[in-house]
Amino acid sequence: MFSSLQDFIYWILIAVPSILVASTVHEYTHGYVAYRLGDPTAKAEGRLTLNPLKHIDPIGALSMIIFKFGWSKPVPINEYNFEKRELYTGLTALAGPVSNLILASLTALLNQLFDFSNFPLIVFILYVFVTINIALAIFNLLPIPPLDGHKVVRALLPQKLRYYWEKLEKYSLILILLLVLPFSPLQKLTSSFIGNTLTTILQILGF
Repeated sequence: MFSSLQDFIYWILIAVPSILVASTVHEYTHGYVAYRLGDPTAKAEGRLTLNPLKHIDPIGALSMIIFKFGWSKPVPINEYNFEKRELYTGLTALAGPVSNLILASLTALLNQLFDFSNFPLIVFILYVFVTINIALAIFNLLPIPPLDGHKVVRALLPQKLRYYWEKLEKYSLILILLLVLPFSPLQKLTSSFIGNTLTTILQILGF
C-alpha cells in the first residue's frame, strides 16, 4: 500500500484533500445538471451542495485512506423525471467527468500562467490535483455499470440495443470487482488504458 511513512503522509496531506475536492465537484455537477434538466431529487435530498461532508461515504473514505481506492456517495437521480430519459440521463452522467476535466484544465492553466519553479511543493500539489481529476474522469467514463460511461453509451445506442445494454446493470458488482481486483485481466487492461490516457493528457496540459 505505502512504501514508507513519508508516502503515507504525502497521501494524507495532499492526495486525500485533492480527491475530496474532485469527487465533491463531480457529484455536485451530476446533481446540478440533473436539476437543470428537470430532476429535483438531488436538491430535495440536500445533495445539491459543494459541502464535501454531504458526499462522503464513510467506508469509501476509509478505504481511500488505507488502500488508495475509495468512493463517494452517488448523487441520487430519478431519470423518470426527465422529459427525454436516456438523453438527459446520459448528459447528467457525462457532467461529472467533464467537471473534473475542467478542474484539471484550469489548474494546468494556472501552472502555465505563473512560475512556480521555485516552489516545488506547489508544483507537486498542482500535479497531484490535476492527475487525480483526470484519472477520476477517465475511470468514470469507462462503459461499465455503474460508472458514468455506461449511461453515456446507453444514450448513444439505438433503441433496439438499449434493452440489452441496460441488462448489464444486473452485473454491476461483479464488473466493478473485475475492474479493481489485481488478479483480474480486466483490471490489467483498464489500468493500462487509464495510465496511457492519463500520461497523454498530462503531456497536453504541460505536466
